[in-house]
Formats: sequence, C-alpha cells, structure tokens
Amino acid sequence: MENPYLPYPVRIEDITVETEDRNLKTFKFVFLNPEDEVKFSYTPGQFAELSIAGKGEIPIGIASSPTEKGFVCFTVNKVGLVSSHLHNMKKGDLMGIRGPLGNWYPWDQMEGKNVVIVGGGFAFTTLRSSIIYMLHPENRPKFKDITVVYGARSPGMLLYKEELAQWEQRKDINMHITVDSTNDPKWKYNVGFVPAITEKKIASAEDAIAIVCGPPIMIKFTQPVLEKLGFSPERIILSLEMRMKCGIGICGRCNIGDKYVCKDGPVFSLAQLKTMPPEY
Repeated sequence: MENPYLPYPVRIEDITVETEDRNLKTFKFVFLNPEDEVKFSYTPGQFAELSIAGKGEIPIGIASSPTEKGFVCFTVNKVGLVSSHLHNMKKGDLMGIRGPLGNWYPWDQMEGKNVVIVGGGFAFTTLRSSIIYMLHPENRPKFKDITVVYGARSPGMLLYKEELAQWEQRKDINMHITVDSTNDPKWKYNVGFVPAITEKKIASAEDAIAIVCGPPIMIKFTQPVLEKLGFSPERIILSLEMRMKCGIGICGRCNIGDKYVCKDGPVFSLAQLKTMPPEY
C-alpha cells in the first residue's frame, strides 16, 4: 500500500496571472515520472494537496480536466504561507502534488440531463474542469443543454477570460457572465449578483441537475433560488470549500457532524446537507 502522505514530484511548466490584483494564478504542472501521471487519475470535482518542502501543503480544487493530457492545473489564491511561497516560484521549479482526493460530481446521474452550473469567484476552478470535461467531443453527446452562470466582483476578477470568450461563441453551451458592479463602458455582459442572475437566466429545472460552487454567501443565497425554480434537494449539487489540512479524514479539521468534507466530500447534494448540522 502506497503512503497517502507522499506527494508526486512535479515541475511548474507554466504560470498564468488570472486577475488584475495578481492574487490568483493558474499553475500548470507536469509530472517528473510518467507513471505518476497515470496514478494521478482524477474526476472533475476532486481536489489535491499542493506540497512545498519546508513550507507545508494546501488543498486546492483541480482546475484541469482529465481529458487534458500531459499536465494538471490548479488556480491558487494568494492568502497564506504556502500559497504566497507558491506565487513567488518560477517556471521550472519543482514541488509535489498529493492526491487526487475527495469525491466528485455525480457524472453518472448527470448523463442524459440538462446541466446548470453556477459559480462565483475563484471557486470556479472545479467548474472549469467540469465544463472542459463535458465539452470534450467524446463526452458532449452524454449531456443535454449546458447552462453556466459565473460571476465575480468586477471584470478584472474573472478567471479564464480567454476560455470564457471561447465558450460564449459556442452553440453547445449557454454562458451567462456577470459582475457585482462595474464602471467599464465596454462591459457587455450582465451586472448583478450570481443568485439574481441565476433566477433571471435559468428558465426551468425540468430534467436538470444544478452544480454550485462558490463562496459560502453565494451558496447561501443561490440555494433558495434553485429550489424556487423547481430543483429538488437531490438535484442541487454543492461543492463545499472549508478549511482542510490532511485531505484524508485523519486530522478532523473539516468535519460537519460525523462527515469530513475532505473525505466524504467536498461534493454533497443539498439533500445530504439537510441531514447535517448547518455549519457549511
């Protein structure tokens, strides 16, 4: 049995600054050993621990899709010791990745259904993974209509701007981009909070499953909107972002009642969460 605490060695292949405040960067990693890439078999919705020797590790959602071969990507917010050190690293530097960890979005249940994706802020990472996965030519026929509502505080805080523009041009996905506010006269998309835009743009919950990932306040106000639209708790899928450490349910820092977000989640249906203490 392999040591679950032992990370795979990786090299930073590329770094993309995502936001105007430069606090969000996407890191593209390649595995030093090809066999490690094979072992790191993941499904959209999972996360991994980014490990830096002498500094520690941080749990981050996987932003790349398993359909993208030869690399794995993570979008990292500069908020603490490890993430700040990572932001100062350069292309070619070596570090580690431990995982994949946690569960994933219920792809088997979503096949043959309309899919509504609601995301906010930098929590759009695993949703980026999911969109790339669903739009892959081998997977797109498995799903009916795909509708995305994605918002950020301002235009400069949106992630993956080039891909957002590409998706908007496609006919097989419906994109609704929004910002809380803007003074940019060239802004041509929505202005408003994600829950309000969701209520405005999602016409029906018929034969649909909704995936929600974002800051807790966005989740709090989006949940009743989806229920009002007709989504049952079983068809509202949430990805929770909480403080995690070990990633494998040992340290107990992410528990909600008898559940561990890192091990039993981070993906839960609203029906599951309704049976748990309201701590999320």
